[in-house]
Amino acid sequence: MTKAYFFMFVAIFFEVTGTLLLPSTQNFTKLIPTSIAAICYLSALYCLTHVLHKIPIAVVYATWSGLGIFTIAIFGYFFFKQTLSWQVILGLFLIVAGVVLVNTFSSRIV
Repeated sequence: MTKAYFFMFVAIFFEVTGTLLLPSTQNFTKLIPTSIAAICYLSALYCLTHVLHKIPIAVVYATWSGLGIFTIAIFGYFFFKQTLSWQVILGLFLIVAGVVLVNTFSSRIV
């Protein structure tokens, strides 16, 4: 199970990296950032295929998307100087709380 969560966090890393590269692709007109973003997304999906053997798909997708949203919002605040209202911050922490609840109380079917 630990290996599955390792692959999940690697998948989240690649998905977040690919998403953060999207502005630099300039609508996919810049070859290098576009290629790196595509490789990141493909790597994220590849890692997720390893996770699906151990964790149910609903839990995998909730965790992957929820933690990805949280991480991208935080990086957007620091790197792109985007503002986050207190309501958004509260919502982000509710997402994390939901991910924790889903992973804590989900059945693990192999």
